[in-house]
Amino acid sequence: MDVPRHLRSGYVPRRQGSHRARPSPTAALIGADSVRAAYLQESRAVSENAGNSATKYVYDFTEGNKDLKDLLGGKGANLAEMTNLGLPVPPGFTITTEACRVYLESGEVPEALNDEVSAHLAALEQTMGKKLGEPSDPLLVSVRSGAKFSMPGMMDTVLNIGLSDASVEGLAAQAGDDRFAWDSYRRLIQMFGRTVLGIEGAQFERALEEITGPGASPGATSDADLSAADLKKLVKRFKKIVKNEAGRDFPQDPREQMDLAVKAVFTSWNGERARLYRRQERIPHDLGTAVSVVSMVFGNLGADSGTGVAFTRDPASGQQGVYGDYLQNAQGEDVVAGIRNTVPLAELEALDEKSYTELLRIMETLENHYKDLCDIEFTIERGKLWMLQTRVGKRTAGAAFRIAVQLVDQGLITEAEALRRVTGGQLAQLMFPRFDEKAADGAAAEHGVQKIAHGIAASPGAASGKAVFDSYTAIKWSRSGEKVILIRRETNPDDLDGMIAAEGILTSRGGKTSHAAVVARGMGKTCVCGAEELEVDTKRRCMTARGIDSSTGRGTVVVEEGDTVSIDGSTGKVYVGEVPVVPSPVVEYFEGRMHAGADDADELVVAVHRIMAYADRVRRLRVRANADSAEDALRARRFGAQGIGLCRTEHMFLGERREYVERLILADTDGEREDALKALLPMQKQDFVELLEAMDGLPVTVRLLDPPLHEFLPDITELSVRVALAESRKDANENDLRLLQAVHRLHEQNPMLGLRGVRLGLAIPGLFAMQVRAIAEAAAERCAAKGDPRAEIMIPLVGTVQELELVRDEATQVIADVEEATGTTLGLALGTMIELPRAALTAGEIAEAAEFFSFGTNDLTQTVWGFSRDDVEASFFTAYLEKGIFGVSPFETIDRDGVGRLVEDAVRAGRATRPDLKLGICGEHGGDPESVHFFHEVGLDYVSCSPFRIPVARLEAARACAAPHSSDSR
Repeated sequence: MDVPRHLRSGYVPRRQGSHRARPSPTAALIGADSVRAAYLQESRAVSENAGNSATKYVYDFTEGNKDLKDLLGGKGANLAEMTNLGLPVPPGFTITTEACRVYLESGEVPEALNDEVSAHLAALEQTMGKKLGEPSDPLLVSVRSGAKFSMPGMMDTVLNIGLSDASVEGLAAQAGDDRFAWDSYRRLIQMFGRTVLGIEGAQFERALEEITGPGASPGATSDADLSAADLKKLVKRFKKIVKNEAGRDFPQDPREQMDLAVKAVFTSWNGERARLYRRQERIPHDLGTAVSVVSMVFGNLGADSGTGVAFTRDPASGQQGVYGDYLQNAQGEDVVAGIRNTVPLAELEALDEKSYTELLRIMETLENHYKDLCDIEFTIERGKLWMLQTRVGKRTAGAAFRIAVQLVDQGLITEAEALRRVTGGQLAQLMFPRFDEKAADGAAAEHGVQKIAHGIAASPGAASGKAVFDSYTAIKWSRSGEKVILIRRETNPDDLDGMIAAEGILTSRGGKTSHAAVVARGMGKTCVCGAEELEVDTKRRCMTARGIDSSTGRGTVVVEEGDTVSIDGSTGKVYVGEVPVVPSPVVEYFEGRMHAGADDADELVVAVHRIMAYADRVRRLRVRANADSAEDALRARRFGAQGIGLCRTEHMFLGERREYVERLILADTDGEREDALKALLPMQKQDFVELLEAMDGLPVTVRLLDPPLHEFLPDITELSVRVALAESRKDANENDLRLLQAVHRLHEQNPMLGLRGVRLGLAIPGLFAMQVRAIAEAAAERCAAKGDPRAEIMIPLVGTVQELELVRDEATQVIADVEEATGTTLGLALGTMIELPRAALTAGEIAEAAEFFSFGTNDLTQTVWGFSRDDVEASFFTAYLEKGIFGVSPFETIDRDGVGRLVEDAVRAGRATRPDLKLGICGEHGGDPESVHFFHEVGLDYVSCSPFRIPVARLEAARACAAPHSSDSR
């Protein structure tokens, strides 16, 4: 979605001779079919005249199509597509993203734009039989944003352009309804003031609350209850706010209104909330937004009018059926703002069966045409249905998998297309824990949990955290490490940064199509909306739940800021306290405890199984695990690992074994050092036996010791204090003194670039030889047990081929000795990690001595950027992300231009030297979806990641094989 739903509407005349007694507000001169015919004729004429221009900045809806999102934005492209399908779309035109980019770069609209807009506006006026803002019978339009990628509520839109002090009377006369006309005028001033003139929206909201509050207009509890007289007063108050805050009168010239609104929409592309959203969703900042100018249709004409949002399938679950919200006597902003709670779309059948039946037909047409879940916005103006927008709808992770499989079964898409419709990020969401329903409901009291409300399940997931009531607090507390739940009556686009910071979102108003629901689903955040039992008081920073259990006297629960709450986005339940969690069904499936073929198999699990099975059939990249123990290896294998890409041997020296490493470090003689190594050998061998057994038949890449030795010694400060206290008691410990001396001796200013990796193997005789012997003897033992060990020995931090050759020669001799002693041919491969820029630049030489490369992209990123990760992430990374220097951390997603280029060059050079060179990556990037696509492109053989991320890597490795497709469902 690319604009706020509450700013979506259009306007077109009704057919002459309506069966309704009241006239339409539009001119009753021509019918809707006549409008379409005249509009097509006029737009062709305008297009022919515009064809002489070097760059065309304006397109009629009749000229575009759904594939022109780059130029017309998602909204303009889809309005054009619906027009081409013959659906009832209000006439209009779209100003291109190219015009927006010119404006943002120069501060001025393109020279030819005004003339093009004038020509298209004139054609629209001729088609409609009225002029923009004409006093006696005004043409009104909406000016609506629409970028290529969906950005819900992040940019600006203005409705009812063309109303003024003069034309409001003409609109009232044409509609036969004073209240409707003045309601439309106050909406324009409110939106224009906030959007175009930059006036704080709260100013208008306070004025509205004052007139609908207690003791104000009799019987008025919301804007829908205000009379025409009330609305006239409100218009005066709004105009006064504009005068005081903007230093100018509300503009009465309709063309000035439209031109200013267009520029405001352009400017909103670079608004703070839009830039924040694009960073969150990784949308490029240089695309710009298109602007659609649409003739207005009105849903606020009475009970026979209204506005709504429909989905061709449930965006939360993926189930087929009639889903959406409808609101009588309202314009589009009322649905999303949550100011008035909507009714389910199915209830429209009882209110207006004709429009409901037509809407269902159009929904089927659109889903079959787009071959996907469609999100549709519509308005009914006195019994006439108008389509205001459609797009491929945002959906939850579970819905994405279910819908993809459903569409395959319906024959609408292929398995390959279904694979493109889901992402690794969505799969990761499905693997998050969920609430334990038994603990939450059946035994809630035992866990200190109490259910206090039941709202609408808007975006699934399980989230617990401290209650906060504004975005500022959500951000502040989350940065200090607290998990928070953002609680609001309803959210608006200004809450985006707080929504990003929160674990979940809870609102007391709104439905599945409200701002909170739509944005949360897009971000994969847990969300419960419309929990009407809750009274949210943002000023007092608390919420009250009433009527909990009248039989026990616990009728009211007050939740203060800082109290722990839990929300279940799958059921809509809200709890006080922290609800225990259990593994998700998808994790149970990967663990092998739930079978997709069982009679009682979860539908979601079946969908995941089918897509993963197809992914495994088509992907080229193999997926390995980073695992250091047999337990981790077995879990990785259950999750689909095809080997171990990184076994970090330093993790085998922790705990009780640390003392043996201390003895090695403290050794003063060759004999002491050899004794320490001999003590470590059987332990290392047993580790490798267990690991090779767990991964029998699959490759296991073992990295020789990498970190600096001081990491195995006590902390220098702690040890110094211990020694000082002992000396003060005249009870000095000789071993502690030796340890302290060793810590001082091994202390380095920058350990990451000091004595570690291959340098350890060269500086400490016998260290690497011991590890290689342990690997070789373990492999020989597994061979004797009729196993199939496939160990690979990886030498870390090599910067020059000479280092590698020295270690390789020693390792080769050790392996030969073990083979001779056991009478076994082991076939152990020797290779290296490429994690230094020099290694990447000299990869061709290094490949002469290496049978495989594994790119250590964590250290490679640090050394390419000159970053110490632990330091920079805690200091200036946030500022870099906010300033747009990074779109995303280079430690999270591979830096294609820098680190990625070194990887690509090293691949090319390495394979030029050794065509059969095996290539992999074992940094954290191995489980990042975007990075997996890069590694596929440059020709690696495998990626390696943590066991939990293996399914994500498997899926993305398959998606990387698919041809790139553009989509607006981002």
